[in-house]
Amino acid sequence: MTLIKSISGIRGTIGGSAGDALTPLDIVKFACAYSQWIKERNKSGERLKIVIGRDARPSGDMVNRVISGALIASGVDVIDLGPATTPTVEMAVPGLKADGGIILTASHNPKQWNALKLLDERGEFLSAADGQTLLALVDKSEFTFSEVDDIGQITYNDTYLDEHVGAVLRLPLVDIDAIYRANFRVVVDAVNSVGGIAIPRLLASLGVHIIELNCTPDGQFAHNPEPLPEHLTEIARITPEKNADLGIVVDPDVDRLALVCEDGSFFGEEYTLVAVADYVLGKTAGNTVSNLSSSRALRDITEKHGGQYYSSAVGEVNVVTEMKRVNAVIGGEGNGGVIYPELHYGRDALVGVALFLSHLAQKRIKCSELRAQYPDYFVSKNRITLTPETDIDGILRKIKDKYSSFRISDIDGVRVDFDSEKKWVHLRKSNTEPIIRIYAEAASAAEAASLAKQIMEELEG
Repeated sequence: MTLIKSISGIRGTIGGSAGDALTPLDIVKFACAYSQWIKERNKSGERLKIVIGRDARPSGDMVNRVISGALIASGVDVIDLGPATTPTVEMAVPGLKADGGIILTASHNPKQWNALKLLDERGEFLSAADGQTLLALVDKSEFTFSEVDDIGQITYNDTYLDEHVGAVLRLPLVDIDAIYRANFRVVVDAVNSVGGIAIPRLLASLGVHIIELNCTPDGQFAHNPEPLPEHLTEIARITPEKNADLGIVVDPDVDRLALVCEDGSFFGEEYTLVAVADYVLGKTAGNTVSNLSSSRALRDITEKHGGQYYSSAVGEVNVVTEMKRVNAVIGGEGNGGVIYPELHYGRDALVGVALFLSHLAQKRIKCSELRAQYPDYFVSKNRITLTPETDIDGILRKIKDKYSSFRISDIDGVRVDFDSEKKWVHLRKSNTEPIIRIYAEAASAAEAASLAKQIMEELEG
């Protein structure tokens, strides 16, 4: 059993003992600490509102009931969206004038996991400082509950996905007419979660012919829910079989977008953001941001359009902070996460789909031909499992010292850029799993794998 507390929320496996897994007792403590944090931020004296939405995991309804009970017992009103994507909840918080939001999803983790992802009044993830304040409240565990006349109320709102889709369709860069004329056939793999509701609804509004694959939102994931090529063999086979123009894959909470070309080849999750940025920058001059573990290709595309590329620490909140600082017009993460501030500051597969289809429709070329227009970089993603004895700081210091003659970034772990060879390696501790991630990128898959292997051997030596 596993329970991980971090500044971004609490994540763990369902079942087991309190303190060692995501049990009702742990959920209540975190929900109460969050409501107290919300109250301390808002001194208006008015009844506070929290929006809750969840992916389709089997534990979602149980976790939702526990959290809702804890919140109304604390005197907070709850707006329950029911099954909802992460970006839908992010948009609903300011849209419904709420004071915060909780998303019940463990993203790409298997179905035995669940998590509480916490939002502020802007519908954005908590900053590091706010997260630390919240964790301190959890540790104190001194909560006062409301008397009977002050208990909060629960209201249900299952219409906000339509609001979300409508807002995407109203974006000036979403070319609805071009998409209709393209008459796209698209296979959708939503891993049997809320994307099975959201993505077909969006595509139907764009006149796309939809071939559904794993779109029953029952939380019984048909394959490993992380949208990586090794988990997507079925859609890679079906897309060319059905003469589809492309395949669309989302993770359980629909903030990551992966694409499959018409011939069954993978567009590459790193290139989702690259393609969307290419389209946006071609219409709107400006800067871009991605995290340190994302492909160099975004930098190349940004500079081609005359913009400036910036990098941030890993984590959506860090990307968003940097995007605001440099006034970026597009940004995100290389895991297929597209952040388009014209809509909202959050990773959003729905807006990613709409902008990508607009790009493809205007280009009037095949998906594989579009991918061929971008520079080729290959990422090798690896991990080392941590033990209590692991000296993480020592590991990172060792790499930093060894490669001190190259360009180093230590804002999040250690990244070494070998600019003359257009390759890099990034080591960082995961915020969601007890591992160190080791990502390497180069001009060939073999070179990237070799670089990652070299670094891992140096760590073990």
